[in-house]
Amino acid sequence: MRLAQFTVVYNVAEGAIAITLGLMAGLVSVVGFGIDSGIESIAAVLVGIRLASRLRHGEADERKERLTLKAVAATFFLLAAYVTFEGIRSLVGGERPETSTPVIVLLATSIIVMPVLAAMKRAVGVRLGDNLILADAAETRICVWLSVSTLAGVALFQLTGAAWLDPVAAFIIAAFAIHEGREAWEGELVEGDDDDD
Repeated sequence: MRLAQFTVVYNVAEGAIAITLGLMAGLVSVVGFGIDSGIESIAAVLVGIRLASRLRHGEADERKERLTLKAVAATFFLLAAYVTFEGIRSLVGGERPETSTPVIVLLATSIIVMPVLAAMKRAVGVRLGDNLILADAAETRICVWLSVSTLAGVALFQLTGAAWLDPVAAFIIAAFAIHEGREAWEGELVEGDDDDD
């Protein structure tokens, strides 16, 4: 529960900062990264609610969780559509984002924090034999790769001045969002713990 709570607090803060810095610098990939952090917070809340329900009642309302996961999946698909549209608009319009050292620091921090958080979730999931927690740990690992790809795009842009790198990083975020959206739509976080055999 504490790991889920930390995930929510960290991702909300990270998302708010990333969206603000991304809008200020005109970095589409960073805005998309921030929105993704917000969506991950929703997934962490879902995990926390389910764990709390298990502790109180011994079981959770599967139907409500499936509906919630469908809503989370829809937000991932909307994120993919948004960053793809903005990335194409940026490429076609020849827009030049600004360089941003705070963005580099934020993404580097995420690359340090998220692997540790994923490892801690995985350790708890293995110890408890809980596939829900293991699925959440996998989602956190995906965030690590998202941070790496976004940081690579922004850092390369700052080094080379090639404006097309930001939209390309945004397209990578769109691919991650579609992947996460499909997992949520298929109900991985809900159905994963039923595979006891």
